[in-house]
Amino acid sequence: MASREVNAYDFDNTIFRGDSTARFLAFLLRRRPALARYVFVWAAAAAKYALRLTDKTRMKQKIYSVFARVDDMDALVAEFWKKNAPRVKDFYLEKRRGDDIVISASPEFLLRDICADLGVGLLIASRVDPQTGGYDGLNCHGKEKVRRLREIDPDVEIGEFYSDSHSDEPMARIARKAFLVKGDKILDWQ
Repeated sequence: MASREVNAYDFDNTIFRGDSTARFLAFLLRRRPALARYVFVWAAAAAKYALRLTDKTRMKQKIYSVFARVDDMDALVAEFWKKNAPRVKDFYLEKRRGDDIVISASPEFLLRDICADLGVGLLIASRVDPQTGGYDGLNCHGKEKVRRLREIDPDVEIGEFYSDSHSDEPMARIARKAFLVKGDKILDWQ
């Protein structure tokens, strides 16, 4: 198969203003106040991660375990995006192409609809069960992004890559040109 060149983007704080998962969790708490009792579970999971007693995937899985208490997840995700779609940054709306790749650590089920609405060609994100919060594989972060990309399309070439975080250095290294997104500023990767 001949290689093709596409642009790839991180999602949170890159093409979306803010962290979509954190905003979704806050949205869930507003819509389902009884879930507030899980904030202590989330804090404990974050503390264990900060102390290096657990890895990022396990920490997030513990946080996402609250999803098992939500019976109308699809409707809540749709409602969330009705309110939050305007947070997609103008630079992406102007630059987007139908063959773009969005590659994110956020849950795939959370980003699926917004990426379809934006016309994104391929979404690669953390495979999280919206009914249980359980992961299928690792958190799609750092080196895992490159591994997942190569697993899905080994021949694709990345022309431009955009991210807000140096944790995406593995993706930046495989791109012809990489950019760091800081708010509304697009800077050369350094």
